[in-house]
Amino acid sequence: MSSSFQPAAVDVPETPAPQSGFEGDVVDNSVGGVIRGYVNKVRGGDLGALPAVAGIIALTILFSILRPDTFPTPLNITNLFVQAVPISLLAMGLVFILLLGEIDLSAGVVSGVCAAVMAALLARHGVSWPVAVLAAAVVGAVIGLVTGLLVSVIRIPSFVVTLALFLGYQGVTLKIIGQGGVVPVRDEKIVGLTNNSMSVMWGWILAVVVVVVFAALQLNRWRVQRSRGLASQPLIVVGGRIVLIAVIALAVTAVFNTNRALNPNLITLAGVPYAVPLVVVLLLLLTFLLGKTSFGRHVYAVGGNAEAARRAGISVTRIRVLVFVLSSTLAAISGIAAASRLSSVDPGAGGGNTLLYAVGAAVIGGTSLFGGRGRVRDAVLGGLVIAIIANGLGLLGVAAYLNFIITGAVLLLAASVDALARRRSAATGR
Repeated sequence: MSSSFQPAAVDVPETPAPQSGFEGDVVDNSVGGVIRGYVNKVRGGDLGALPAVAGIIALTILFSILRPDTFPTPLNITNLFVQAVPISLLAMGLVFILLLGEIDLSAGVVSGVCAAVMAALLARHGVSWPVAVLAAAVVGAVIGLVTGLLVSVIRIPSFVVTLALFLGYQGVTLKIIGQGGVVPVRDEKIVGLTNNSMSVMWGWILAVVVVVVFAALQLNRWRVQRSRGLASQPLIVVGGRIVLIAVIALAVTAVFNTNRALNPNLITLAGVPYAVPLVVVLLLLLTFLLGKTSFGRHVYAVGGNAEAARRAGISVTRIRVLVFVLSSTLAAISGIAAASRLSSVDPGAGGGNTLLYAVGAAVIGGTSLFGGRGRVRDAVLGGLVIAIIANGLGLLGVAAYLNFIITGAVLLLAASVDALARRRSAATGR
């Protein structure tokens, strides 16, 4: 007798897959998901360049309504961009300082000292313009080295160090220029930096090159993210960003290339001012330095948490010294641009409101006063906001006292937005 015993089938419940802990990190790559992600980021306190862009649009509309005959003209728009160049260059260096959570109150007068050195070498010693420019840049770098060592090695608070140097460098400028004196800058190359323009054809070529390079970088980044299985934005969003930049670049170039002479029948005044490509080139180089190199990552790390950065093996002292050197070198370039625009240097060069405008430009653009958050583009966008305010109020003939009050209120508003955004970021854990 044979028997065949078959065990009864038992229903075994399915064992759930082990939890990896990253189940919530799901990225919605649709267009709607990108929009919702941006809105959530803004609600979380990461405003980015939104306040600066909104400010540029609002102020442009306001002043165009109040002075439709002068503000939106090609001549005034070109002057506005040139007016923003020295402030934007100075603010670019201050972005690095602010990323560390430090401050450089002497940046404005450093630009004045460097401009005075360049002007004195040109006017009194007859040196060539490349040597004078190089000497000004070296002076800026040495000043930054001294400041960085005092802050990083001697451990004197940057506020105290740069406040003392602010007073000292004003004396240095006065010594170089002389009491009540003015050193004229007549070198054609230096003066032409902000007062001359490239040809119309080269302006269009430059605009096309900028758009093509931007498009290539954006598409290559999207391709690499896709090929490595990383989260990436939809191609239509990347294409939309490229089209937006192309429209802005070509529209601004069209304005520059319009004959902006007061009497166009007699003379032709058109083309992109040479100072604009200078700002664009520095913007690209510094953006690459901050976003794609170990130096830039270390700057963000030190600004976010210096002790954690030190424990991770980053030389905090070296990073701080290098940032002060970089900032002061850019201050020297800013001083050269200011001297070019005014065709002279006086004992008050870099003083007055120069520093406040530059710090305000960086903060308005989106750089945090508390360190760890900011981009180089913030300096350019914020510099444009400052220039539009100064330009528009000047065209309206606003009294000087009211000009100071309005500009101060805008800077205070920017600092308040930064503080509130930081509180919001802390509350949402971002």
